Amino acid sequence: MNSGEELQRLLVATLKGDAPIMAIANNVYDQIPTSPFGSKTAYISLGPVDSVEDDADCITGVSVTAQLDIWSRAVGSLECKNLTDLVRKKLHRASLALSDNALVDIRVTLTRVFRDPDGITTHGVIQVTTMVEEP
Repeated sequence: MNSGEELQRLLVATLKGDAPIMAIANNVYDQIPTSPFGSKTAYISLGPVDSVEDDADCITGVSVTAQLDIWSRAVGSLECKNLTDLVRKKLHRASLALSDNALVDIRVTLTRVFRDPDGITTHGVIQVTTMVEEP
């Protein structure tokens, strides 16, 4: 499995497997459905992914940066800030493993929360940067 696909599967499984995160978020989506909020006021979606070759002597490596988006329609920004913080704490420097590739490092390098232009939705952005060693 390529490192980008395997990393995406790991991020989704890690977030969906976390009870406090899923108590707030309706789901984690790659393709956002027509009604993503369900019975809750928040959800998480996968954003852009960038990869940069990062080889070393005798090691094929890639630095992968993935964006996770938090969407909240709760009144105010507190729910979005709380969910963004839970995701940050779950992923930053986490002891996670890939099966086909080796996850060397995972860091949350940016979090940002702001009001969406619709005036209703609060949007959180989380940037996760990983170092993956490929076989």
